[in-house]
Amino acid sequence: MISLEMMPPLMFGGLVLFMLIGYPVAFSLAALGIAFGFLSIEQGFFTLSYLQAIPSRVFGNVLANDLLLAVPFFTFMGAILEKCGLAEDMLDSMGQLFGPIRGGLGYSVIIVGFILGAITGTVAAQVIAMALISMPVMMRYKYNIRYTTGVLAASGTITQLVPPSLVLIVLADQLGKSVGDMYLGAWGPSLVQIALFMAYTFVLGLFKPDWVPPVPPEARTLTGWALWRKCLMGIVPSAVLIFVVLGTMMLGLATPTEAGAMGTVGAVILAVIHNKDFSAAGKKVFLAGLVATGIAVVVGMLALSSVVFKVAMAVLYLAVAWLCIEAVRIPDLRNLIKEGYQTTMRITAMVVFILIGSTCFSIVFLGVDGSRWLEHLMAGLPGGPWGFLLFINLFVFFLAFFLDFFEIAFIIVPMIAPVAQKMLTPIVGADYALIWFGVILCVNMQTSFMHPPFGFALFYLRGVAPREVKSSDIYWGALPWVVLQLIMVALVIAFPVMVTGLLGAPSIVDTSKVKIELQAPPDLDDDQPIVVGPGKAK
Repeated sequence: MISLEMMPPLMFGGLVLFMLIGYPVAFSLAALGIAFGFLSIEQGFFTLSYLQAIPSRVFGNVLANDLLLAVPFFTFMGAILEKCGLAEDMLDSMGQLFGPIRGGLGYSVIIVGFILGAITGTVAAQVIAMALISMPVMMRYKYNIRYTTGVLAASGTITQLVPPSLVLIVLADQLGKSVGDMYLGAWGPSLVQIALFMAYTFVLGLFKPDWVPPVPPEARTLTGWALWRKCLMGIVPSAVLIFVVLGTMMLGLATPTEAGAMGTVGAVILAVIHNKDFSAAGKKVFLAGLVATGIAVVVGMLALSSVVFKVAMAVLYLAVAWLCIEAVRIPDLRNLIKEGYQTTMRITAMVVFILIGSTCFSIVFLGVDGSRWLEHLMAGLPGGPWGFLLFINLFVFFLAFFLDFFEIAFIIVPMIAPVAQKMLTPIVGADYALIWFGVILCVNMQTSFMHPPFGFALFYLRGVAPREVKSSDIYWGALPWVVLQLIMVALVIAFPVMVTGLLGAPSIVDTSKVKIELQAPPDLDDDQPIVVGPGKAK
C-alpha cells in the first residue's frame, strides 16, 4: 500500500530517472503520467473519471491555444533570416566600423547578435550563421580562439532573452501572463547583458590586448559614407522588422500570433531584397510599396477612412504579394523557404508532443496533491523567498545539463508557478511576481545552451568550426560567458526594477467595491439608474 504522501516524490523521482536514461522526454512524461494515474486509481486516490481531464486539457490548452500559434511563425522567421544574407552584411559592415579598436570584431559580433536576436528568436540559426561568417575572420586577425568561440556562442544565446524570444512566449503561456508584459520585462535585462558582454571585451582589451587585436588598416576596405551606408542597409530593415513584430504587439495593434505572421512575411521580403537575383521590376515594386507605406502612415493618422488611405494600403498589399511571388521565382529562396517549412514542422511537432506529455504528467501530479507537496517543500527552505529563488535557479541550472528550455518550461514551470506567485508577491507585488520570476528563469535558461559538455550552442559551434579548432577550446571558451550569465541572474534577482521598470502601474482596483450603473429602459416607470454592486441590485 502506497500512501498519498509518497506519490508526488515517487513521480518526481521517476521523471529524474527517465531523464538520466535519456529516453525522449515527451514519451517519458506521458508514460509516467498514465502509469501513476492507473496506480492512483488502484490505490483509491481518485477515480477513472478524473483522467478525463487529460484529453479535455490537451484539446483546450494545447491544440486550441492561440498563443502557441506564434511558435511556428517565429521559428519560420528565424529559419528564413538564418541564410538570407542579412547577417553577412551586418557582420561585415559592423566589423569594419569597429575594426580599428581593440576587440572591435567582438563588439560587432555582440551587437549583431543582439539585433539578430530581436528579429529571429532562435538560437541555432544565430549561432550557426554568425560562426560561419565571423569565425574565419576572427581567426585570420589572430583573435584568441577561446574568446572567439565563447563570444560567438554567447552572442547566439542572447536570442533567448531578447524579444521576440520563443522562450518568453512559452514562459508567458505557462505562467499565465501577457506576452507583451513579458517582453517589456525582458528588455532591461537584455540591454544590461549586452553591456556586460561588451564590458568583458573591453577589460580583455586592457589586460590581454593580444587576445583581441584591432583589424589592420589595410584590411578595412570601406570608409566614410560607403561604410555607414552599408551599416544602415543592414540596420534599417532590421529595425523596421523589429517594429513590425514587437512594436505592433506593445502598442496593442496585434496579438503575438498576428505579429509573428507579419514578421514571417517581413522576413521573406528581407530575404528577397537581399538576394542577388532580385529583379529590376521587383525593385520598382518594392520602392512603390515603401512610398505607399509612408502615405498610409501619414494619412492614417489624419483620416483613417479616407480613399487615399485605402488606395495606399491596396498598393502596399499588391507590393507584398509581388515580392512573395519573387521569393517563389528565385530558386535559392524557393529552396530556403522549403527548408524553413521543414524546420518549423519539426520544432512545432516537438513542442506539441512535449506539451501533451507534460499535460498527462501534471494532471496526475495535481491529482495526488503534488502541488501541496511542492509548496511545503519550497516553503521549508531557509531564507524565505530569497532562499526559494536561490534553490530554484540552482535546480534549473543543473537541470539544464540534461534538458532544453522547452522541456524545462513545460515540465518544471507549471509545478512551481503557484509557489512562486505566493512567495514573490511580498517583494514586487502580485501583478509583477510571475513576470519577474519568468525573466529570471529566462536569463538562467540561457546557460542551458552554453555550459559544457551538453550545451547545444557548443554543439552547433563544433559542427561548423574549422578542424583546427579543438573541442577543448570551445568548452573552455564558454566558461567565462557562463559566469557572466550567472552574474546576470544575480543582478536580475538583486534589482527587480530592471524587470518591473518598464511595466505599467500595478492594478490597485478592489473588485469587491466595483459598481456598474445602467440607465433604466424608457418603458419602465422608475427612471432611476439601476445600480449593480456586490450583493445588491436595484
